[in-house]
Amino acid sequence: MEQENLLVKQAQQGDVHAFAQLYECCYRDLYRFALYNLGQEEDARDVVSDTVLAAFEGIGRLRSAEAFRGWIFQILLNQCRKRRRQYMHKTEELTEDRKSGSAGMERLPDAQMDPCESMDVRRAFQTLPEEDRMIVSLSVLGGYSSGEIGALLHRNANTVRSRLSRSMRRMQVLLEG
Repeated sequence: MEQENLLVKQAQQGDVHAFAQLYECCYRDLYRFALYNLGQEEDARDVVSDTVLAAFEGIGRLRSAEAFRGWIFQILLNQCRKRRRQYMHKTEELTEDRKSGSAGMERLPDAQMDPCESMDVRRAFQTLPEEDRMIVSLSVLGGYSSGEIGALLHRNANTVRSRLSRSMRRMQVLLEG
């Protein structure tokens, strides 16, 4: 964490290499978060790219180096929201593979889940309030502890634990019912 804070401070002073190192440290977490929230590999890559560009352009305005991860994930969350709004206004003709249901079935790399189960999990996940989706994503996909998530989201670790627990129970009920 100390190393990351140093890199943030260097990046704020215009050090492109420091920013590149920050990107390397968080790319996988950003991508997994975006992929799980959007469900499409191409869209996930796009929003992560947009996020990194916005972060690079705005890092000089970041007030606290310690807030970097929460800040970049907030940018990512906003990019995911924007992409989901675009889905609502997007119309396209269905191709044969999309009509048969084979499109849109991309899964997280190395996932061992069948496509139907994966879709059910995504549907259950999407029923959660936005902040709860972020908590679940950061915990399950990013491997962050409740204390780390609390720091990222400016929430008490106990609050994060209880929201994570409630969210996981809610998803379980939906999946079993």
